Amino acid sequence: MKNIKTFVAVAALSLLSASSFAQTITATGSTLDSAEAQIAAQAKQAGMGYSITEAYAGNQVHMTARLTH
Repeated sequence: MKNIKTFVAVAALSLLSASSFAQTITATGSTLDSAEAQIAAQAKQAGMGYSITEAYAGNQVHMTARLTH
């Protein structure tokens, strides 16, 4: 039982730690290229890299990215 409590505590703290450093940014454009250009500009302004996590194309493209160090 003690091992389970320890595991749950470690898992919760690791999730808390990872989420505190992860920052997401979003952009909307008429094409994938225009949305990614906006993501790249926001990441450059923050002085960070980025990794696209989601893109949805309907009437417009909505893109989400996570900033990386």
